[in-house]
Amino acid sequence: MKEIISTDKAPAAVGPYSQAVRAGAFVFTAGQLGLVPGTREFAGPDAAAQTRQALENLKAILEAAGSCLRHVVKVTVFLQDIADWPQVNAVYAEFFAEDPPARSAVQVAALPLGARVEIEAVAEACDCVSPQTCGCGGACG
Repeated sequence: MKEIISTDKAPAAVGPYSQAVRAGAFVFTAGQLGLVPGTREFAGPDAAAQTRQALENLKAILEAAGSCLRHVVKVTVFLQDIADWPQVNAVYAEFFAEDPPARSAVQVAALPLGARVEIEAVAEACDCVSPQTCGCGGACG
């Protein structure tokens, strides 16, 4: 059974897709751009600012699904220019400082709305029934 996840703490979908879908023990997010929620404006023109906002958007969506960044098992990063990788990686490391998830990064021909970065994730669902056993300290759920 799948559950559609939606939150106003992240940008609304700009097409016929969901921000995330929770299916069984996992949450699958749509790719997130560095858009400021409630606007169609990027957090900044550079890859670092867009990466930070994209990860904040992912965090909000995962929390709406009853999960958190700590439960992310796989991330895919799409870059308009692979030369932005050092900026993206530096910001990414702030969000996944310990036990980082598996990750792929690819350069693509173009991204929606002229974005420099798009990031999607797969996370374990948690609901923090027992924060002591899930290890997030109650951050999710």
